[in-house]
Parts: sequence; C-alpha cells; structure tokens
Amino acid sequence: MANSPIVTIDLEEFYSPLSRYQFDIKDYLYHGLILREAEFRAALREFEWSKFENGCVAVFCSVDAIVPNWAFMLVGTYLGKLGIEYVVGDMNALEQYLFEKAFTKIDIEIYRNRPVVVKGCSKVAVPLYAYGRILSLLQPVARSIMYGEPCSTVPLYKVGK
Repeated sequence: MANSPIVTIDLEEFYSPLSRYQFDIKDYLYHGLILREAEFRAALREFEWSKFENGCVAVFCSVDAIVPNWAFMLVGTYLGKLGIEYVVGDMNALEQYLFEKAFTKIDIEIYRNRPVVVKGCSKVAVPLYAYGRILSLLQPVARSIMYGEPCSTVPLYKVGK
C-alpha cells in the first residue's frame, strides 16, 4: 500500500484532546420547573468556573422546563471571559462542534482527484455527524470515496466518466 494513490483519512486524528464538561441548567431551577433570574445570577457569580479550563463545555437543560434563551447566553458570558470554549447544546452538539472546528483546518486540495478511504475503526467515539461531514467536504474534490480499510472497503462515491 505504500505506493498506492489511495489516501486514508482517519477521523480519530480529528478528535479533540480537550476535556469535555457539562453545565446543566436544571441544577438551578426553582422546584425543577422554572429559572428565577436573581437566584440564577447569584449562583453563577459563585460558581467555580476555573474547573472548566483546558476543556470545552456543553451548556444545556436536561429537563423540560421554562428556561429563557438568555440564560444559556449568560452562562456563556462567564465561560467566554475565561476563554473557555462552549456550545449551547448537549454532548452530541459539543462533539459536532469540535469535529467541525478540526475539519476547518483540512487542506482539501490534497484529496483532489484521488481515491480516498475514510477509515472505519477508531479507538475513540467518532460521532456519526463526522462521517457525513467529511463526505460532504470530500465529494466535490475526490475521485472516489470508500469506507473501511484500504484492504477491505465499501465504495460510496465515484466520479462518473
């Protein structure tokens, strides 16, 4: 395979080493139903935000409650002041964000007119989103796209002649 024109993309290489954290607004709800602004603001002022440093935070509410949009934004202001990356959404949204951020660094031209294999096995959990997104990035430039290992692939796309 050393002389093969096939290029393999291992999505594991795009997995961010950042620690993942969750900030669940449900922990700040009055009777588990509604967010009270004054109490919420006071709790955020007292919160130890530094525990999220060197990581990325998913800000969400895991229960069906009355939570105004500004509440998620307010949490973001505390994280942003410390330069902590965050998304408003669950852990899946956080993983999508981290993969999308990594994908922006791809030099797509190295795949132009080449057969590409998107590696199927990895040691980390690669979200389904990443597979769809890498396909959408590669399809306009690659000659063909396969899934699996170079020795055993499933063809997905090939430029017509």
